[in-house]
Amino acid sequence: MDTELKLLPLDYEDHGSQRCRLGPKAMSHLGAKIGFPILISLPSGNCLCTAWPRKDLSDGFLQVDTMCSALTKPTIDHTGSVCLNYLKVLNPIKLKRVTVKVVLRNLEVKLALSDTMLHEVVRDLLRNMYVLPQYVIKMTDDSPVVIVEVIDMDPVTAGAGIITAKTNLNIKEVIALEWYKHIADSAPHYKVAGMEEVCASLCEIINLPFHYQKTLTKLGLTCPRGLLLVGPPGVGKTLLVKAVARQVGAYLISLNGPAIHGSRPGESEENLRKYFERARDISHGGPCILFIDEIESLCPKRGGSSNAPENRIVAQLLILMDGILSDNKMVIIGTPTLCQRRAILQVLLSNMPVSSDVDVGVLADMTVGYVGADLTALCREAAMQVVLQVHQDSQANQVTRAHFYEAFKKIRPSTARSAIGQVEFKPIYWENIGGLENVKLVLKQSIEWPMKYPEAFLRMGLTLPKGVLLYGPPGCAKTTLVKALATSCHCAFFSVSGADLFSPYVGDSEKTLAQLFRQARASTPAIIFLDEIDAIVGCRSEARTGSGVQERILSVLLNELDGVGLKITERRGSRKLLEGNTDYRHDEPDKFQEVVNKSVMIVAATNRPDVLDDALLRPGRLDKLLYIPPPDEKARVCILKICTNNVPLHSDVCLERLAADTPFYSGADLHNLCKEAALVALQETELQATYVKQEHFQKALASVPSSLNATDLLAYKKLHGPTEKEYLFK
Repeated sequence: MDTELKLLPLDYEDHGSQRCRLGPKAMSHLGAKIGFPILISLPSGNCLCTAWPRKDLSDGFLQVDTMCSALTKPTIDHTGSVCLNYLKVLNPIKLKRVTVKVVLRNLEVKLALSDTMLHEVVRDLLRNMYVLPQYVIKMTDDSPVVIVEVIDMDPVTAGAGIITAKTNLNIKEVIALEWYKHIADSAPHYKVAGMEEVCASLCEIINLPFHYQKTLTKLGLTCPRGLLLVGPPGVGKTLLVKAVARQVGAYLISLNGPAIHGSRPGESEENLRKYFERARDISHGGPCILFIDEIESLCPKRGGSSNAPENRIVAQLLILMDGILSDNKMVIIGTPTLCQRRAILQVLLSNMPVSSDVDVGVLADMTVGYVGADLTALCREAAMQVVLQVHQDSQANQVTRAHFYEAFKKIRPSTARSAIGQVEFKPIYWENIGGLENVKLVLKQSIEWPMKYPEAFLRMGLTLPKGVLLYGPPGCAKTTLVKALATSCHCAFFSVSGADLFSPYVGDSEKTLAQLFRQARASTPAIIFLDEIDAIVGCRSEARTGSGVQERILSVLLNELDGVGLKITERRGSRKLLEGNTDYRHDEPDKFQEVVNKSVMIVAATNRPDVLDDALLRPGRLDKLLYIPPPDEKARVCILKICTNNVPLHSDVCLERLAADTPFYSGADLHNLCKEAALVALQETELQATYVKQEHFQKALASVPSSLNATDLLAYKKLHGPTEKEYLFK
């Protein structure tokens, strides 16, 4: 017979069957029985098959399934031929034990399959299959296992081993396909001349976290996540990275800066994320280095509005670098809440000698707007206070509350840097405000209670308020009340006026207001105080030509109050499903506005409520309109006591009589009256006075008139209606 067999493509149903199809004469010449193992020598390498007759019983042709071969990627030239002498029948031997290396299609398969499940999957795939040492079995495309490499088998004979149900299967290694290809196609060693010291240092920095992570963790050491190689072009920076990657046995992914840029918006950031995702997947199989070449073209210095795409790429790269797995045990997204700050501080203080007077809860209350890095810096600065104190007092070996208070003066929250409307003020408590007890109670119920006890409001079916409008005569403590509210709620405080918002550039004012709300949502709980809101938004009903900036600001403010200005991601962040509630139903009505806005309250103040737009004052926006009246006689006594708390008074001073003589005085007027009386006392005694007498107050009354009058108070009386309690003046 002809010893040349022509190669034909394999039939579809024989793929993954380990069969070779022969004619009856060829099988008779080889002495092969159906299903017996045959070793075939092909131009691309050897493969192990089982003998099966052709369906048409024609001779002179050969069809081979090369799933078990000595090559990882065997190829067949279907136009060639194979000599019959290159086919050899082997004796089948039942294996007692076989050791294999498994290559999975991707990392997700490895994470999804347990060791037991993987063992059963591989056993089912290899059952009744003939194998030889150092051969690889390539599975079908729909299998989660891509390649199985035979490392060792027992017994080792001249025949082919068959894996049966009684064969002891041992999986020595499980890796992903990407890493397996890298090992098979490993690059040659690079020779770097003249940079031996730099190469050794770079190898040490990269090799330590790869191979000695547990040791570094025990010692409390952190390794850098990234390295920057700086030097003139042509000195061998790229070659150095390739040589070090080959020396430490790491997978090298090269990213050329200009290569990721795309034509459509967001394409560049998407390409950048793909590189990091690929590096993260490969790192589970072994060490991986992501090399960013020409990084200056990828991340130019940010600044200005003309390079917005570059700014987005820089921001995306920073986010991705911060997300690289390291030895950190905490992952912080956004600004931590009170509970999260408390948990972070507990971790940070667990390894510090902290005094018993340090209350973690109090520190968490005081660190509104602090992120994880800020809290770390705060604890480090407090510890440095102890180090500096040791030079004076050798017994100082604990971090006390005083050390943290000193650290607060130096470490400010990241969210407060360049924040619009971020103001700092001395804490003001409710006791520092005289009178207005009813107003204080209403403010607590409208703002403080929803912030501190939102669950109680939702439990009782109460809609969480959006904001409060304080209106009343000037100088009656509207701003002071808001500051006391911010102090009591332990929240971030943003205060803006017309001067902060108005800009000569079209659209800049609206952009500033929208940014203010985004910053407040990032620093929750927060209070946004719109001082003199009548000067910011005005009223759209007033006759004017064209659309003014006040109308555009009012439109932005109404959208923010209604929740239209929230970004999609912020809207998603409020859903109960993302809060860890596994019982969330898709048919449940969405309550994102109540959930999001429970920690951001709007407080506005004005002396002219009559000029505000009606759309701003309707329920659902500024829910509560609160009149701040001038102090009555009893309240004026309280205010005078507070104002003269640090003033040495003579025994003849009667604050009750002074309160009776100041019927139209506001709180600001009374404060100014006390300062003027002290100045009068110093003036009369040529700066030698030690106390203030009643006559000094009488002289001050002549020079400090009241800022209120009956006409103005009558106008406010008409605005807030006859049903509220009125303050009568003679």
